[in-house]
Amino acid sequence: MADYRKTAQALARLTPLQYRVTQESATEHPFDNAFNDHHETGLYVDIVSGEPLFTSLDKFDSHCGWPSFSKPADASNVVETHDASHGMVRTEVRSRHGDSHLGHVFDDGPRDRGGLRYCINSASLRFIALADLEKEGYGEYLRLFHDHP
Repeated sequence: MADYRKTAQALARLTPLQYRVTQESATEHPFDNAFNDHHETGLYVDIVSGEPLFTSLDKFDSHCGWPSFSKPADASNVVETHDASHGMVRTEVRSRHGDSHLGHVFDDGPRDRGGLRYCINSASLRFIALADLEKEGYGEYLRLFHDHP
């Protein structure tokens, strides 16, 4: 298993927006982010720790302004916590190993995919194209794409 964790070096590589989102639980602007309208096949990993989070196979257009996914690629890498900030009660989504704020999960996703919508900040993600999974060290996730109808 890979060693996914938050390091000082990883934090130093973050842009100011990536730092605010992942470390201070900020939210990027809707519709003006890298992966909202991104349709390439591949894996989305935590920008800080590199742990696998979501795949393009589970991404859908929710028209909310942020990338939305119906489920995590590896549920053990995603932690859900109670969030009562900003006068709302929501379920925050964080990465387990990097402890990065990713976004929130809601129950208004596609019913035929389980009904969940993981609304995720692009600034918390790094995308790895399907063709690059093996060379980037994520070869074990190729099966998700080959097993998909």
